Amino acid sequence: MSSAPLSTTAFVPEFTPPAASSAAPAAATTDAARACHVPLPTDQELVLKVIPMPGDCNANGDIFGGWVMAQVDLAGSVLPARYAQGRMATVAVNEFVFKQPVRVGDILSFFSKVSRVGRTSITVKVEVYAERYRSQGRYTKVTEASLTYVAIDDQGRPRPIAKRPE
Repeated sequence: MSSAPLSTTAFVPEFTPPAASSAAPAAATTDAARACHVPLPTDQELVLKVIPMPGDCNANGDIFGGWVMAQVDLAGSVLPARYAQGRMATVAVNEFVFKQPVRVGDILSFFSKVSRVGRTSITVKVEVYAERYRSQGRYTKVTEASLTYVAIDDQGRPRPIAKRPE
């Protein structure tokens, strides 16, 4: 039994506007094509920018989902580090959604926002936007995630978060 190779990245296919017909005005097609482009968030902090390279690809030519996950974990740790002021560990990936494929040469912008601070843990939301190589200045949301980090001591045990950052 023959089947197509499986991709390690899960995603919703990118929106492709229908071919313009003589009955549909050109402006409608242009508006539909812009629908997948979104503004960058203003209520979150830009914590990382990175460009995936050919070595980060799967067999289908898309960037490995695991590579994206690793970058999200790095980006997600930036804000909690300000609270933990010492060692911390990723203890949960609460949610992770691949919305669009990531391609070689995309300029990825990782935005983060603290969503919860507990006694020893901090939960953050991370959103990833791709600026496609051929359409710079226009952004597509490609991934969103929620991760929880815990402040730990030298023995790896949870410790209280001492103070809130200014």
